[in-house]
Amino acid sequence: MLPPNSILNIQNSTLLQSAFLASPVGLLELRGTEAGLSAVLFQEENEGAVTPVGAVPECLREAVRQLQAYFGGELRTFDLAYDLRQGTDFQRRVWAALPGIGYGRTASYLDLARQLGDPKAVRAVGAANGQNPLAIVWPCHRVIGTSGQLTGYAGGLARKKWLLAFENPPAQGELF
Repeated sequence: MLPPNSILNIQNSTLLQSAFLASPVGLLELRGTEAGLSAVLFQEENEGAVTPVGAVPECLREAVRQLQAYFGGELRTFDLAYDLRQGTDFQRRVWAALPGIGYGRTASYLDLARQLGDPKAVRAVGAANGQNPLAIVWPCHRVIGTSGQLTGYAGGLARKKWLLAFENPPAQGELF
């Protein structure tokens, strides 16, 4: 019998488990295996229930802990094992570049295309960024348009705006 919140990935013969986490940007679904985290996905509130902390599968507990620390303002860089089985080579190269965009910073799609050695691949970088399976953990929300405008985000522009403001709050003026 499979544990709760689990599905069997027959193709890879691996137990893929999931948990739900309430966050300031809405309900998140985490998926992973004993090898690591596979996905962090935005869910509509009515699509799933929040997983009680004790019911979080062992393989997802560290990801839950780190996401809670991130939203608590205590963590700026994620340090997790990953079990990623999707994506083309190009998508994986784009996703691998995302953690290099530091907390509180942004980069443009053009910046990433240049970093990957092909400034003409701006649209392909945008498309790959939109397919990032590890929202927040691999910070695709930190990628913006060349002129600084907020552009597409799989989680919606309101979430992207919230995450950027959360990571880079306005400086407090002088008190006296």
